[in-house]
Amino acid sequence: MENEEDFDVRWAALRQDIKKRFGKKPDLNAILFLVGVQELGQGVREFTKEEKQDLMHIATCKLLSLSGYYELDGLDQEGWPHWKSVKPLPACNLKEQERMLKWHALEYFDEMSS
Repeated sequence: MENEEDFDVRWAALRQDIKKRFGKKPDLNAILFLVGVQELGQGVREFTKEEKQDLMHIATCKLLSLSGYYELDGLDQEGWPHWKSVKPLPACNLKEQERMLKWHALEYFDEMSS
């Protein structure tokens, strides 16, 4: 596991890279939205508030699937992915949950760029 300083540097670099592409420096929620759009695979368009929430859920499940907490259960008729929980998440506070999602987001974008 990397140390806190390396993690923070990698997280800042990811945010900066996304800022170069989209013009705004994203927070974790914006990054989750981007992952959700990518995983949906239907391109960029206007999304309703409910769809944006669904995209963030898709992203969270996708990221947590990297550690085996979720697995893809299939697509619905509109092509939206559905996930199922395969093992319980560890008990942790909000800050620890956020760090786990950030760590998996780094891993996700590393895989995307390789």
